[in-house]
Amino acid sequence: MRRFPAEWEEQQGILLCFPHNGNDWPGKYKAIQWAFVEFIKKVSTYETVYLVVVNESLKDKVTEMLSMANVNLNQITFIIQKTNRSWMRDSGPVIVWNGSKREALNLNFNGWAKYTNYQLDKHVPERVADVLKIPMTKVVYKGKPVVLEGGALEVNGRGTLITSEECLLHPSIQVRNENFTKSDYETIFHEYFGITNVIWVGDGIIGDDTHGHIDDLCRFVNVNTILTVVETDSQHKNHKPLQDNLKRLQNAILEDGSKPKIATLPMPKDIVFDQLTLPASYANFLILNNCVLVPTFNDINDCTALSTLKECFPDREVVGISCIDFIWGLGTLHCLSQQIPK
Repeated sequence: MRRFPAEWEEQQGILLCFPHNGNDWPGKYKAIQWAFVEFIKKVSTYETVYLVVVNESLKDKVTEMLSMANVNLNQITFIIQKTNRSWMRDSGPVIVWNGSKREALNLNFNGWAKYTNYQLDKHVPERVADVLKIPMTKVVYKGKPVVLEGGALEVNGRGTLITSEECLLHPSIQVRNENFTKSDYETIFHEYFGITNVIWVGDGIIGDDTHGHIDDLCRFVNVNTILTVVETDSQHKNHKPLQDNLKRLQNAILEDGSKPKIATLPMPKDIVFDQLTLPASYANFLILNNCVLVPTFNDINDCTALSTLKECFPDREVVGISCIDFIWGLGTLHCLSQQIPK
């Protein structure tokens, strides 16, 4: 029986990929590189960083940058692998327990059913599994590859998974698996992740390039508590869908039949860049061993988000990382990373 461990369970390390595709951050690529160095520095303070770089030349450059930033290079394990992008939450493997051993799941990444340049990213799961020396399995259903992304899956490690209807069930926008029903997905979740209970929320936030990834919406902070984002401005486009998600969670049950505790996070004020509203969300935090890294946006609600998460994780340090540059790539800390359970 497989089990998808919760993010707060002990980790061997965090998988990251150093940005090399400036097209993901037009006009901000130089700033992103140094922002990423700071991200690596924070993660490596607590655990090993498994850092994908596209070639030896970039490895040398990144090593020099990390040294300049006083990063402990003993905490960095480089993985040489060509990629199209750096979003390891989605193109990297999801590592589960299969009985008493770990297993890397290949979720058949296809550019979020939107972009055509993902052929290099398809090889990331196998390469990471080789480095970790664990077997890899492709997720298939009725003989066909199943397209999923780690950013669409949120679990409590006990059998409950949260995902969104917009991401997996929308009939015309970014269709990952044509004609799949809730029943199909729940069968797949059970077989590959050991999930016995699925909570479906509705729509994601505006500006989300993935159309409804759960890691911008709702996160487990322990086995029975869900933190969800809300928009207090009743005139804002996010207000109604986020209220709908909140009501669904309040009516949900966990795998043991009990009702989850529900807490809320605010949304930052709109960040608009080049006439685009960017999908900034405090829910895109990353849980590490002994720490939680939280995206901040130079916003009045940064303090509220940090204090809320400190209440949720009293035994972990809670550290804010400015993501004003990262969000121009339409994702932040959780999107860029993938935990490796110990």
